Amino acid sequence: MVAFLLLVELGARLPAAAQPAMLVAKFLVPGALLLYFAGQGRFPELRGWKTSPGALGLDVFVGLLGAALWVGPFLLFPSLRPEPGGFDPEQLGAGSVWLALTLRFVGYALVTPFVEELFVRSWMLRFLEVSLRRGAHRGDFRKVPIAHFGWASLLLTSAYFIFSHQPFEWGVMAVWTLLTMAWFFHRRHIAPLILVHAVTNGAILLFVALSDGRVQDLGGQLVDLWFLV
Repeated sequence: MVAFLLLVELGARLPAAAQPAMLVAKFLVPGALLLYFAGQGRFPELRGWKTSPGALGLDVFVGLLGAALWVGPFLLFPSLRPEPGGFDPEQLGAGSVWLALTLRFVGYALVTPFVEELFVRSWMLRFLEVSLRRGAHRGDFRKVPIAHFGWASLLLTSAYFIFSHQPFEWGVMAVWTLLTMAWFFHRRHIAPLILVHAVTNGAILLFVALSDGRVQDLGGQLVDLWFLV
């Protein structure tokens, strides 16, 4: 997560000519670190996930619902929309849109869900739980069960999820956070939330890409949705 945030800050300070390289680096570096530490057995919270077709289907449904909650408000309420901008599918050239979208999909729908869920709902939620305790009651966050409920840690973690995004995203992010937190405490394992997160991000990207980034809202106005990805 730290590597990703540093690359985001670096990318914001580099000229446009460097953005194609940053598109690759933003998922390649965190992804490589993720695979390295996974190979070292450093993510025990990913083990022991037992599911069924029905439960898996519900995870996918929650992910799709999350995507609808992200896209819908920006189509319904013009005042929520930011200035046009966001991801440029032609940054690698007009003939390489498919490559740019593929690279973005790998980072947005595959690497990001693992990185964010391990950082926020696995580490941060449990670390805050032990950090907020007093004296001898503090302990190793790894001994706190996954999806352990505590009001203070829940509120602080949710605030991080919301305010780590752009201001125009805060409203939809708050709804998505509440939905996925409720699902997390229901499923009680980090893997289903990685799947939910991946489905949400993947569905948003596919919707925007398949519509060429422009969708007609209820008022007949074409809305540029590349800001979502």
